[in-house]
Amino acid sequence: MPEFQGIEVVQIAVPHGVNVIIGQSHFIKTVEDLYEALVTSTPGIKFGIAFCEASGKRLVRHDGNDEELRKLAIEAAMKIGAGHVFVIYMKDAWPINVLNAIKNVHEVTRIYAATANPLQVIVGKTDQGRAVLGVVDGFTPLGVEGEEDIRERREFLRRIGYKR
Repeated sequence: MPEFQGIEVVQIAVPHGVNVIIGQSHFIKTVEDLYEALVTSTPGIKFGIAFCEASGKRLVRHDGNDEELRKLAIEAAMKIGAGHVFVIYMKDAWPINVLNAIKNVHEVTRIYAATANPLQVIVGKTDQGRAVLGVVDGFTPLGVEGEEDIRERREFLRRIGYKR
């Protein structure tokens, strides 16, 4: 009979100016396909990818065009340690620039988080292995936006070029 062994909260490092995307996939070619999706969606993007292989050699497969970001991705993937989970660290681009390309990679099954906020991954453990149960992305809301907050949000989106 399978045995539940508990839940662990894994803190994921998110350095200033870096975004992290965590998702799940189902095949060893994920690393190469994610690499292609990233470099073709945003010129100048810097990134590192790590993927937790769930069978066979069960290695953390990795790639990227920035060694520091690759190391961060490997470290996070090892800490999470759940089969078929991938971690992407990126800079010089925003998740909004790459998420559709990532979602369109045939083997990607889900995205758990895409953020620059403090990030925790909730991992369930059994006698077979580990699974991502969810994520804690940022902090709990402190209230509801008012008219001034709405105005600031709208101005911000236009200032950074995402709205006209």
